[in-house]
Amino acid sequence: MAPSSPPQQVCGEPCPREQHSTGVISAHRRSIDGVLVWMDLEMTGLDHTVDTIVEIATLITDDNLEIIAEGPDIVIHQPADVLDAMNDVVTKMHTESGLLDEIRASDVDLATAGARTLEFLREHCPQAGTVPLCGNSIGTDRRFLARYLPEIENHLHYRSVDVSSIKELARRWNPDVLAQRRWKANNHRALDDIRESVAELRLYRDLLFRDSTEVAAAIAARATTDDAGT
Repeated sequence: MAPSSPPQQVCGEPCPREQHSTGVISAHRRSIDGVLVWMDLEMTGLDHTVDTIVEIATLITDDNLEIIAEGPDIVIHQPADVLDAMNDVVTKMHTESGLLDEIRASDVDLATAGARTLEFLREHCPQAGTVPLCGNSIGTDRRFLARYLPEIENHLHYRSVDVSSIKELARRWNPDVLAQRRWKANNHRALDDIRESVAELRLYRDLLFRDSTEVAAAIAARATTDDAGT
């Protein structure tokens, strides 16, 4: 469901900022401006060679990180032997989040989940290979996509926007910024995790993409606003 928002940029439409100074880039692999695809997967583990996907959610933002479309949030059925093979940490996590019961109850298989997700992507991003994939530690998700849902991986641009990379730089260069991440709930549910990733990147945009003096002033201003609201 798409919340009300400014007119939506459709992936694949010509954009006046699409200028490249070196070489010729295939239109199929040219990144466009205007939209970003966000995705999060929940899995039975982190090893894409043996583990599998149990939940997939997708949304799209504009370049200002405003959500313009929310795609399907799909829980995928897995048989008992697959779930029994999860380690204790993952089993506990998916039990506490309520996901484990939903996996057992789901009648959606991985192929159907992939088809519904790809349909959403094609609706909003009809030209393949033009929009990067965003999220936290998104490289892990992309490995699972490449193995299990290659049609989705191939529809996306090969570039990624990994919020975790910016987080690691913030930890080293402006660690006080990380204390502003007050919304982190660690629900380990796909759609909740994407929304948090979008919010996290907004925070880094507002506090990090400036010099250190401005960062300190911005944090002080946020503290004043927070104090006024309590």
